[in-house]
Amino acid sequence: MIPIRRRSFLKSISAAAAASALPQSLRALTSLAQLPLSATYTAPPILLNQLGYLPNHAKLATVLLAKIPSQTTPPTTFRLRSENHTVAFEGKLSTPTLDNASGDTTSQADFSTLTTPGTYQLEVAGSLSDPFAIAPTVYADALRLTMRSYYGQRCGCNVDLGHGYHHPACHLDGGFDPTSGRSGTVPNAGGWHDAGDYGRYIVNSGITTGTLLWAWEMYPDALHSITLDIPESGHAIPDYLAEIKWNLNWMLSLQDPTDGGVWHKQTSLHFCAFIMPQDDHLPSEIIGTGATPYKSTCATADFAAVMAIAARCYQPFDPTFAARCLAAARLAWSWVREHPNVTFTNPPTVSTGGYGDNDCSDELLWASAELFRTTREPQYEAAFLDSIKRVLPNLKITAPSWNNVASLGLWTYAFAPRHKLSPVVEAIQQATQTAAAELIARIQTSGYGNSLSLSDYHWGSNSNAGNQSLLLLVANHFQPNQAAVDAALSNLHYLLGRNCFGVSWVTQLGHRPFQHPHHRPSAADGIAAPWPGLLSGGPNAHGGDAVADALPKAPPMRMWLDDQRAYSMNEIAINWNAPLVFLLAAANSPHP
Repeated sequence: MIPIRRRSFLKSISAAAAASALPQSLRALTSLAQLPLSATYTAPPILLNQLGYLPNHAKLATVLLAKIPSQTTPPTTFRLRSENHTVAFEGKLSTPTLDNASGDTTSQADFSTLTTPGTYQLEVAGSLSDPFAIAPTVYADALRLTMRSYYGQRCGCNVDLGHGYHHPACHLDGGFDPTSGRSGTVPNAGGWHDAGDYGRYIVNSGITTGTLLWAWEMYPDALHSITLDIPESGHAIPDYLAEIKWNLNWMLSLQDPTDGGVWHKQTSLHFCAFIMPQDDHLPSEIIGTGATPYKSTCATADFAAVMAIAARCYQPFDPTFAARCLAAARLAWSWVREHPNVTFTNPPTVSTGGYGDNDCSDELLWASAELFRTTREPQYEAAFLDSIKRVLPNLKITAPSWNNVASLGLWTYAFAPRHKLSPVVEAIQQATQTAAAELIARIQTSGYGNSLSLSDYHWGSNSNAGNQSLLLLVANHFQPNQAAVDAALSNLHYLLGRNCFGVSWVTQLGHRPFQHPHHRPSAADGIAAPWPGLLSGGPNAHGGDAVADALPKAPPMRMWLDDQRAYSMNEIAINWNAPLVFLLAAANSPHP
C-alpha cells in the first residue's frame, strides 16, 4: 500500500467556492485571482545545490547534455570558475546514463576534491551554472529559516516573521466536539498549524516533535545557540527548545487527566476557505473517536513517546516542565496498555485530516523504547523486547513516517546507554547498516543523486528524502561512515536544486525557490512570495487532487506542479519540515 498522508479530498477549495461560502466582508481575503496560483520551471542545463556545498564532503552536479547549446558532440569535461573568473578546478564528466525517475539522460560533474571556500560557477561548454558557495557555514541560514518556519505555523498567538509575514492571535476559542465524549469550552493552548490548513493533529505532531527533539539530542552543537527571534528569545530555555515547547504545551492539553488517554486532534469540522488564520472563525474543536473510550491508541502512544523524549531534553533547563512531561508519558503509557489498538477514523460529521492508522503496534514500540531510555525502568524494556520478538529474526529497518514509527523505537532502544552490546542492539545496528547501504547504492545510480526508489514518489516524497537522510545519519551514528553522511547530504542537494526542475523545494531558499505552496497564509496575505522556510511535498506519481490528476503521466520525478491548488504535490506540512531541520542540523554540526 502506498503510505500517503490521510488528508481529505475537500482540502482544496476553489476561489469562487471559497468566496461564496463567506460573508461579504471576508470575500476580499479569498480573491485568489489577484495573485497567480501556479508557476512552471524550465530546468537550466546544470543542476546543483543552489546554496552550495560543505568543503569536506562530496560535491556533485547533474548536467543535462541535451540542453548544452551549439555542441555537435557531447561535452566530456567541466570547469569551475571562481568569482574573478579564473579556473579553480577542471574535471571529466561521467558517462551519460538514463535516469529512470526523470526520463533524462544525465552526466555527473564531481568536484568533491575542491575544498577551498569561495563562490563558484560550474561551466560546461560555455554554459554556466547558478553561482554557489563552498563554505563550512553554507547551510547556517537555511537551518534558521526552516526551524523558524514553525513560529510561522503557531496557533493562538501573535506571529511576526518580519517583512509582512504576520498575523494576530488566532483560533482563541475552542471546545469539545461530541465525538470526544465531553462537552463545554476549552482554552486554546497553542500548537502548530499542521500544514496548509489550520488543524492540529496529535499523530503528526508526534513524529514532528520527536524528530526535532532527536535533532537536539544528536546535534547540540548546531542547535544550542541558534537564535530564532521568537517571543521567548533571551530566556533560560534555548530558542530551539522554546519553539518546540509551544507545541508540547498544546499536546499536553489534549491529554485527558482522568485516565491518561489523548484525543486525536483539534480542528474545525471541515477545512476553512483560503483565508488568514485570524479570519477563520470556524470552531476549533477537540475531536475523538465518537465512541468509548473516545481517545485513540496511536495518538496516545505517540504522545507518550514524545513526552518521554521531552523529559530528557528539558531537564537541564526546566526541570519542572520535564517532570510534567514524564508524568504525562507514564499516564499515557498506562492508558495504551489497557487500550492497545483503538484506531481512529473520521466521524461522519468531520472531514478534516484523518491521520488514521489501523495498526498502532509501532507507536507502542516507540513509546516503550523512549520511556525505557528516559527512565531505565525494566517494565518498559520488557514491553519493548516482547513487542519485537516476532520481527527480530528478520529485522528490517525503513525510514520513519507518521504512520510507521517502528524505526524510531528500534533506534532509541539502541541509543540507550548500556555496558555492552546486546544481541538485540546488534541486530538493530546491522539492519540499519543494511538499509543505509541500499540507500547509498540508489544515490550512486540516480541521475540527480537522491535515494528515492521509483515507488517512493508518492504524497510527501520530499519528506521521504529527508527521512531517508535521517536513517543514513543514524547509521553513521552507530558506525562512522563518510559515505552515509555524503549520501544524506546528497538528498539535501536534491531538495535545494539538483532535481529535474532546477527548483529549490524550500520557500525563499536558493535562486529558484518554488512559489505557490498549498498554504493558506501564503495565499491570503496579499504578498507575492510565500511564507519562508517551508518544504513542498514534492513529486507524486499517484495524484490525489483535481489539478494533479489532470497532469499527463510522466516519469515519477516529473509528476509535480508548483500550483497552490495541487495539495497532493505542493502542500507543506510540519512533519515534512522536521527531517529537513534534522538534516540541516547535521550539516551544521562539526561532527555529523
